[in-house]
Amino acid sequence: MSRTETIRDKLQTAFSPEALEVIDESEKHIGHAGYQEGGESHFHVRMSTSFFEGKSRLARHRAVHDALGPELIGEIHALSMDLTT
Repeated sequence: MSRTETIRDKLQTAFSPEALEVIDESEKHIGHAGYQEGGESHFHVRMSTSFFEGKSRLARHRAVHDALGPELIGEIHALSMDLTT
């Protein structure tokens, strides 16, 4: 299973989002630090879920990091997020 699929599955399981996009943006970072041949090093997540209702931006980001787990977070170089309710 690719990292993209793993991220999508973990977020789907943890948050049951109304909308979820996991975008591999690695090709935008060729030649930059952290780029890995073959991609799957830089991601952007767009997710909308009622789970985030009343939570701060920081709490939302922490929840995503917790759902993905330290092993997966350690394998990727960059993760940007748009998290809404």
